[in-house]
Amino acid sequence: MSRRARELGALNLGQGFPDYEIDARLTELVGAAMKAGHNQYAPMEGLPELRERIAAQLSACYGLDTDPESEITVTLGATEAIYSAIQAAIGPGDEAIAFDPAYDSYEPAVRLAGGRCVRLPLAPPDFRYDWDRVRASLSARTRLVLLNSPSNPACTVTSAADLDALAAAIRGRDVLVLSDEVYEHVVFDGARHTSVLTHAELAPQSFAVFSFGKTLHATGVRVGYCVAPPALTAELRKVHQFNTFSIANPLQHAIAAYLAEKPDGWRALAQFFQAKRDRLRAALARTGFRLPAAQGTYFQLLDFSALAPPGDLAFADGLLTEGGVATIPLSPFYATPPALSCVRLCIAKRDSTLDQAAARLAAFAARLAKG
Repeated sequence: MSRRARELGALNLGQGFPDYEIDARLTELVGAAMKAGHNQYAPMEGLPELRERIAAQLSACYGLDTDPESEITVTLGATEAIYSAIQAAIGPGDEAIAFDPAYDSYEPAVRLAGGRCVRLPLAPPDFRYDWDRVRASLSARTRLVLLNSPSNPACTVTSAADLDALAAAIRGRDVLVLSDEVYEHVVFDGARHTSVLTHAELAPQSFAVFSFGKTLHATGVRVGYCVAPPALTAELRKVHQFNTFSIANPLQHAIAAYLAEKPDGWRALAQFFQAKRDRLRAALARTGFRLPAAQGTYFQLLDFSALAPPGDLAFADGLLTEGGVATIPLSPFYATPPALSCVRLCIAKRDSTLDQAAARLAAFAARLAKG
């Protein structure tokens, strides 16, 4: 969609990346790190100073006492952390449960490990878990449950009750949890993120994955990290060692220095993105589109059911070619998609971009309403 948006001169609210500048201070710190000579391999597990800053942030956010040496691993973005954790947890013939719409890297990683991904659909518009179905899907081969909260692309959040239900479902089983929490700080309307790391029963058997690309508005930085108990961390590092091995040293130094200067920078993210969510929703309030308030992430769903028949692929294509706005349909995030009447919009854009996109969306809605 990004390529087609460029070709057509469309506004790109599809792929999830900001179109505004990052903090200039981070840019300065990257340059300073390179000038200081931090240009050779970093330690495999991550720069000690960065892991210490991560531990401090986990303490500030969740009250956790995390050992930087044995429980935190710096990775090549969140995607590598996900891949390495899956390779560590899954062997030939094993099964992993994922919830659709699921981020698209999950199943390929399971298949490359020789496992099978059991995809459980979450039904729109609420995209809530069916814990009876989860329990029925567990088997002797189940080794991993993949969670994503806040959820991309569903824009929902997992509750404390959901974590309790998961813990009850896998109690007494040899099952691990991989929790993708890259949008941990982007939770709206006064809610707080519920991390698997704060759940007493699940934390000892969980990998939790995070991303500086999201928190620093810099998706191209590709620095993430995985937090897990020492035994699971040791297994993850066996894969990480022979996968990416070492993550860009100057970037790690720069991020560590940035976190030292601005340890509370994450606190403003929810308000920053909620303002953008609300701006777009307000601009489209009387268009015929419905925009259920995103609970988290820097995405927002656009429901077109009042204006067009179900079929998100066709709608996204028409909106791109005729309306000049690129979005992402949800169907590709399902193994067996239902009939869908919503597409995903990225709100991590300049206000001017969102305003221009809203005008184009409103004009497209008006054309649809006229038939």
